[in-house]
Amino acid sequence: MGSPEARGKAAVIGAGLMGHGIAQVLAQGGFDVVVHDPFVEALETVPARVEANLQKLGLPTDPVQRISLCSDLEEAATGADWVFEAAPENLELKQEIFAWLDAAAPDHAVLATNTSVMLVGEVAARVARPERVVGTHWWNPPFLVPLVEVVEAEHTSIEVVERTIELLRSLGKAPVHVKRDVAGFVGNRLQHALWREAFNLIDEGVCDAETVDTVVTQGFGIRLPVLGPVANADLVGLDLTLAIHDYVLPKLTQPSQASSGLAERVANGDLGMGTGKGFIEWNDGEADAIRARLFQHLLQVTQASKTEDTQT
Repeated sequence: MGSPEARGKAAVIGAGLMGHGIAQVLAQGGFDVVVHDPFVEALETVPARVEANLQKLGLPTDPVQRISLCSDLEEAATGADWVFEAAPENLELKQEIFAWLDAAAPDHAVLATNTSVMLVGEVAARVARPERVVGTHWWNPPFLVPLVEVVEAEHTSIEVVERTIELLRSLGKAPVHVKRDVAGFVGNRLQHALWREAFNLIDEGVCDAETVDTVVTQGFGIRLPVLGPVANADLVGLDLTLAIHDYVLPKLTQPSQASSGLAERVANGDLGMGTGKGFIEWNDGEADAIRARLFQHLLQVTQASKTEDTQT
């Protein structure tokens, strides 16, 4: 997980779900990490949450000592070699944060945004030196999911992209280079294309929500950790793939837009596990159980991957 030796200062802007996890990875990798959040109540919980994560992973909690807290954005960025922004998905807010960071962070610092869908170039619209702004889309939870999408915006320096990929690899992550700044990057474009079709099938009465999830988890989803869609197409043959696409693609949801059933549920306040009902009804025990199962699954996959790496 990177060198235990000191590696400089990293700042994480945002103490939420993603921010505290990114801070954990950086601290485990040997960085002195400063976490900033304007909400003191959230900020003060960071050490305890990181410590709890490490305990669940059966790892030493020493990295917590590398994490400090700061309620002042400019102070957090001062002297930082790397800055990772993990603020809410609000474009105006992110633009304001990056304008501050560009003024406060040292000239050599890389400024990275963890936006999951927004154009990195738009996030950097108010930055005087956009060549040092790069997208680093971590996946939740950052300390378990290996992937980080490194997004090259129009003005991002290729040297910054390469430095960022090198850093992430040294932290034990699996970075990929997204060479064009497109909304949703690679992962969320693929993921939400699937979700769009899933919700549309429910809207049209083809099946219920439980059936959709069973088809994915007990069908093609089982193959995905080993066989991605491109390799799968080569496996079955591109002639068969073309024949299937020629028949089915014209019949998929068009145009691309949010599901009416999704919009209706949001309007009614049925937001998912947090409210007890979304497409599926959830009680507290069921929601907690699936979160725990997901954590254990990700942990097992991560550990298995590390074992394979040491054996090759």
